[in-house]
Amino acid sequence: MPEEVRGVLNGRRGVVAVTRRGGSFLAIRRGLTVAAGGTVCFPGGHIEAGEEERDAVVRECREELAAAVEPVECVWRSVTAWGTALAWWSVVLADDAELVPHPVEVHEILWMTATDMLAEPTLLAGNREFLEAVIAGRVPV
Repeated sequence: MPEEVRGVLNGRRGVVAVTRRGGSFLAIRRGLTVAAGGTVCFPGGHIEAGEEERDAVVRECREELAAAVEPVECVWRSVTAWGTALAWWSVVLADDAELVPHPVEVHEILWMTATDMLAEPTLLAGNREFLEAVIAGRVPV
């Protein structure tokens, strides 16, 4: 883990799943009763004790979207405003995958371009820096 990420942690870690279909990213609108409810973001969540990042991103996609994904690589690292270290993983989702939103955690499944996500007023703040890096060509997704 990079020193700049390690130094500000509160001990919490999470993963973010990044997948594209054409020019659009898979995004979700978080369930209305969960933390940051109603915001738009990439799928993902916490890493459980003893769990590897790769396993966590697979589990989170299965839990939130009933989706089987294949993790490719970690393409970005960040720390949220509340001190959670995030690992952003590129994942492969089958073209014919049927996505089913978790009834509490996911209010809506969306396919959005990076530009559309940045224009979304309810975009979860931590996603903005990642999307700007994608547009600038600093993230290989």
